[in-house]
Amino acid sequence: MTPDRFFSLLLALQSRQTSTTADLAAQVGVSVRTVLRDLRWLQEAGFPLVIRRGRLGGVTLLPSGLLDTSHLTPDERDHLALYGLDDVQREQLGAASGTRRALRKVRGALRRSRSDALPLSAIVTTDNRPWFSPDAEGLPPAALAGDLRRGVRLRIRYRRAEDTEATWRVVDPYGLLAKAGRWYLVADSAGRPRLHALERLTEWEPMRAARRLRPGMTLEGVAAELTARWENPEAVQIRAELDARQLDRARRILGRRLSRWECGGAGRVCMTVTGRSVEDVRMLLPFGDSVTVTGPVEAREHIRHLAAQTLRQHS
Repeated sequence: MTPDRFFSLLLALQSRQTSTTADLAAQVGVSVRTVLRDLRWLQEAGFPLVIRRGRLGGVTLLPSGLLDTSHLTPDERDHLALYGLDDVQREQLGAASGTRRALRKVRGALRRSRSDALPLSAIVTTDNRPWFSPDAEGLPPAALAGDLRRGVRLRIRYRRAEDTEATWRVVDPYGLLAKAGRWYLVADSAGRPRLHALERLTEWEPMRAARRLRPGMTLEGVAAELTARWENPEAVQIRAELDARQLDRARRILGRRLSRWECGGAGRVCMTVTGRSVEDVRMLLPFGDSVTVTGPVEAREHIRHLAAQTLRQHS
């Protein structure tokens, strides 16, 4: 368990008398299985937890185990509530120094287990940046934070992935999302939720009008809805054959988009890649002549078109 998740879990436990593991998982931002593992670690470390199973059960932290945050400033308590960010992202957000101050003040709450073993925070570190990806350029998240906290509409100059030039648009922002080493502005554009990558957001202007959010919508809810669409797209299944020696690399680059694979003949792997459209056959270009797109027909035609463009560009 990282120190960040340790404090988030303790704060979640002391925010109500009894919590379910599902509620704790949602609040801390991990799976129920991870929460159960973290709770077991807290018990072994000596924290007075009462865990009742069954429909009317839950997890209760006894008063003697409460984390004292009365000596923290409101900003420091706010920093502790920012879970799931690594040190680099906190620095980008301008929150690194405040987080360090808050952690120093409550560091004494970390305990050794009865066996005097090192705490997990001493042997685990995190880095949620993707592999083989350069640091993102563009607008730093700290620059937007002030106007986002004012709750106003924004006029942004943004370039979509398929566009060559940026255009201006008015958005109603919910806030910022840190996902896979990238920052996104979560906002309604023309009444529809959108993720705007900060690396493609070049300018912005705060407006006088307050933001107009859809009733009942929150940053967490909208971000979860948008990321679910990306991870479970209703789109095309691209089939391909790949040199088996490239499979580990494909799993790193494609991630969950590589939905399944099976061994083919002559050192080849038959695989299926999930994309939002035929355009996503571009994901296979880094594999060069190690990959052969086998279907659907539209994907084969499109990758031939892309290969022809590349050839013309470099002829």
